[in-house]
Amino acid sequence: MLDLKQIRENPTAVQNRLNQRGSGTDYDLQPILAIATEQKAKESERTLLQSRSNEIGKLIGQKIGQGADPKGTEIQTLREEGNNLKVQLADLEPQEKDLKEQLQKLLLELPNLPCETTPIGANETDNVEVKRWGDQYLRAEKEGILPHWEIGEKLGIIDSERGVKVAQSRFISLMKAGAALERALINFMLERHIGVGYQEIMPPILVNSDSLLGTGQLPKFAEESFQCREDDLWLIPTAEVPVTNLYRDEILDLEQLPIKHCAYTPCFRREAGSYGRDTKGLIRLHQFNKVELVKLVKPEESAVEHQILVADAEAILQALELPYRVVELCTGDLGFGAAKCYDLEVWLSSANTYREISSCSNFHDFQARRANIRYKEKGKKGTQFVHTLNGSGLAIGRTMAAILENYYEPSTGQVKVPVVLQDFLKRDYL
Repeated sequence: MLDLKQIRENPTAVQNRLNQRGSGTDYDLQPILAIATEQKAKESERTLLQSRSNEIGKLIGQKIGQGADPKGTEIQTLREEGNNLKVQLADLEPQEKDLKEQLQKLLLELPNLPCETTPIGANETDNVEVKRWGDQYLRAEKEGILPHWEIGEKLGIIDSERGVKVAQSRFISLMKAGAALERALINFMLERHIGVGYQEIMPPILVNSDSLLGTGQLPKFAEESFQCREDDLWLIPTAEVPVTNLYRDEILDLEQLPIKHCAYTPCFRREAGSYGRDTKGLIRLHQFNKVELVKLVKPEESAVEHQILVADAEAILQALELPYRVVELCTGDLGFGAAKCYDLEVWLSSANTYREISSCSNFHDFQARRANIRYKEKGKKGTQFVHTLNGSGLAIGRTMAAILENYYEPSTGQVKVPVVLQDFLKRDYL
């Protein structure tokens, strides 16, 4: 959520930075400013009335103590004024509450401001490629290359038809070595991240509405999540939601920062708006597994911690020897809550292109304001909002897809197991 004070003091600057998102949405700040002004006026009026009411209460007590007749004209006049003030306050308070709710609703619908260092652009075509890694591993031969779902079906490790029978489209079942490979990837990723300082969390995969509100999925993206309507619970779209919200409404000690967590969870997404896209394979499923990285840090350290987070996700791809590139997203392609974001895109041989496998975002204080996560430094007054960051480390299904396509040997019909996974799987080939 954006800082209302910033909007009040610099509306033109905030408007200009929102417009850099280039989404075609009109982020009109005037309704927010108008309601904020009205709410501020109501608040000031209430404060004055409450102050006068308190003053009258004290004055009555003082005068009676000095000998005034409790039923006399002077005391009765003061009591009538006090009663009138109470009526005014009773009428004013719900008005102020309604204005605050309207203001909160409008603020929750605004996306984050792009970081000043984020490239300006209209859409994904304006994203900036930062680096490529692993060109030496790119497949030179084209003959015999298959898409990963065909490789998986040939090996009997991916069963789409049975997944659809059990659930619906965009669900799959992993069989035999496919299930073992998924489990091996989860264990491998967690061990690597724990080894560089992340603390493992196994959070709930059902969360309440306040949690989704805190990280920005609600209210704007309700249609993209699966809801258990009778219980005010939602299946998580990513571990970012429960892990970040572990600290909702808390004031942390400065010494606790940075907080660094990794978490494996199943994830669930409706994939609203993706009709007809990636209908086969492991790229765009309603249910998928992912290892997530989450950080809570001091504001002045978030830029450096962001670069480290990206490198931690890259390290997994490098260890698996999967070719990839890093792309910095432009303002027009940023996610709703991100101020700055890097995508890691892995090479898929059959498509002869790179596909996203991790999105590493710095949210600045956007999520922390929504979730009310602050920290306090000893000896100093007041609190500050933390900066939150997260990224996939990595999406398991997409990693498996990349392994199947990049390690497939057309001559034998087998898939070589990456060296770093061979001890986990106890085999060299699938």
